[in-house]
Amino acid sequence: MTDLSPAAEAVLHAVTLKQYDVPYYACPASIDQIKSDAVAVLRAAAKHLGSCNASTELLAIAAELEGLT
Repeated sequence: MTDLSPAAEAVLHAVTLKQYDVPYYACPASIDQIKSDAVAVLRAAAKHLGSCNASTELLAIAAELEGLT
């Protein structure tokens, strides 16, 4: 996996700790599925927030996790 920003790492870390009780780099599940789930949550939260700095930041993290940035 490429180097991630601290924000993207924090998102993956939170998801895998909650679901598997391990950090994302030691997760037994598919990291692609975890990233996909995290992206869906980030995009939904950004949509709910509307147009603001927070939604822009969430969308940037989602794009990073998708490998678009």
